[in-house]
Amino acid sequence: MTEAILLVGGKGTRLRPLTVNTPKPMLPVAGVPFLTHQLVRAKDAGVHRVVFATAYKAEVFEEYFGDGSDLGLELVYVTEDVPLDTAGAIRNVADKLTSAPDEPVLVFNGDILSGVDIRALVEAHRSREADVTLHLSRVTDPRPFGLVPTDAEGWVKAFLEKPQRPEDIVTDQINAGCYVFQRRRIDEIPTGRRVSVERETFPGLLASGAKVLGVVEQSYWLDLGTPTAFAKGSADLVMGIVTSSAVPGPDEREYEEALVLAGASIAPDAVVDAGTTVGSGAVVSAGARVSASVLDTGAIIGAGARVTGSIVGRGARVGAGTVLDGAVVGDGAVIGADNELLAGARVWCGAVIPEKAVRFSSDE
Repeated sequence: MTEAILLVGGKGTRLRPLTVNTPKPMLPVAGVPFLTHQLVRAKDAGVHRVVFATAYKAEVFEEYFGDGSDLGLELVYVTEDVPLDTAGAIRNVADKLTSAPDEPVLVFNGDILSGVDIRALVEAHRSREADVTLHLSRVTDPRPFGLVPTDAEGWVKAFLEKPQRPEDIVTDQINAGCYVFQRRRIDEIPTGRRVSVERETFPGLLASGAKVLGVVEQSYWLDLGTPTAFAKGSADLVMGIVTSSAVPGPDEREYEEALVLAGASIAPDAVVDAGTTVGSGAVVSAGARVSASVLDTGAIIGAGARVTGSIVGRGARVGAGTVLDGAVVGDGAVIGADNELLAGARVWCGAVIPEKAVRFSSDE
């Protein structure tokens, strides 16, 4: 396997206001845009060429990654003129693929943090002579996901989209968003319209008698689509719970439980821990504590503030004594001293909150 398609067209509405200025896959996770982790993992697995299927703020990807030579990859970019859904996006880039009809093409999503063994997935696809192979993961509550029951040999029996009734939950195996397609199967996807890989392409393959394989692997898996998951994924990378060669190891960092980028300033009595990332030029003032959080470039945390499981955008300011717990602060926002924002609270880009003005959580 030498070629892959990377799906990065979504608007990231669940992550607003973080995605107002930046597409979701380009948000900083453990010190670099999230896509960097995915690209280096693909390269480490033997991929040398990646075709981006882009839409929202498409120009940002090429501006940052260029031709991919800095990562040792060849990168190609294709932008949708109209929304095409998942399979439509895959088909839209087919003309840029160089793989032969009987060769495998890796397809993965730009918002899934995963430790899946890509080489093993491709090897299973080859050895079983599958038309399409899916990475499946087992979860405790499968209701928010697409269920994929398989037989004793791993062949997929059905695709069940987000069942809600107990009797419809026939398996705990979910579609984990990483696939291997035989190239000819990509060319069979209809062109010029929206096509869902989950609702149309995969069920259609089953109905036609195609060989669809499910590989269940219980490696690390996390959908970064929500602020809570986003902060957790970044912290897990810093702490080494899931690995990426784009993250410096603890021996290369000043703080064992934090990643502090060049140009950041941490007061001697401040604490940064539990997988926190402190971006370039960010400031953590005296007596502050920042845990399991992401501080973007130029963010400022005031004296004695407490920030836990939160994301603070570029150039945002958090006042002295303020508490953030599970909150999101957009780029350039200013939160005055002695406020409290909890449990899913979000502050829009550029917003200004006076001191002692608010105690807010999404449950109130």
